[in-house]
Amino acid sequence: MRLYRLRNVTPSRYSWDLRTEHQWLLPGLHCPTCDETWSGIGEAYPAVDLSELPEHGKFKARVEEDFGEFTRLRNLVRPLVPEGVPLEPGTTFGALRGRGRGNFPPLVFPTPWTLLIRGEALDALQATGLRGLRGCKTDLRLRDSNPPELLELQLEPRGLLHPDCLPRNLPPPCATCGELTFSLPTEPILEARSIPTDRDLFRLASYQTVIVGTERLVETIQRLGLDEVEVRELPTR
Repeated sequence: MRLYRLRNVTPSRYSWDLRTEHQWLLPGLHCPTCDETWSGIGEAYPAVDLSELPEHGKFKARVEEDFGEFTRLRNLVRPLVPEGVPLEPGTTFGALRGRGRGNFPPLVFPTPWTLLIRGEALDALQATGLRGLRGCKTDLRLRDSNPPELLELQLEPRGLLHPDCLPRNLPPPCATCGELTFSLPTEPILEARSIPTDRDLFRLASYQTVIVGTERLVETIQRLGLDEVEVRELPTR
């Protein structure tokens, strides 16, 4: 199965602007073991509503100094998210909120790791039998007379980078918080055995700002004329 990284086209042929943020997020973390203060980027579950949690007000932008409290908050949301996902510090939840305007393409990248889709484009893709496309409602105020329906695709973390493309002598992740920092390889290689077989779109678990689509997805996007998506093949090993 051939796999591709999906990114926005630069410069865009469309003129649009979006300023957004998710409703809630797991706080950043100060680890008592490695002494690092960090927050991940990319992991997001827009379908997960925290409003029923009595302590939903604690899920906001801040650094949690108490690791026990961070673990408790993470455990509160664990039953609400897909089984086995990392839930790194900085993971976001709930509807994407914000303001915007302009002429939006079928697929919209407000950030390189966030993918929105017009409602009619999602219907067209789902009608072809593509797997794992979950569109989530957004709370966007678009300053246009006839604004489109923009949905956020929930991209679950799956798949790993192959060890052959990682830096030599890379230390193991922190045993307490899991922190491991490295730059995305110039020529990423995916570990074939880690690739999911039940979906056509996902984010890379070991580098969550990378959005990955299958050959089937890419061919369908191109056949339907859903432009403004740059694709680059990712080899597997």
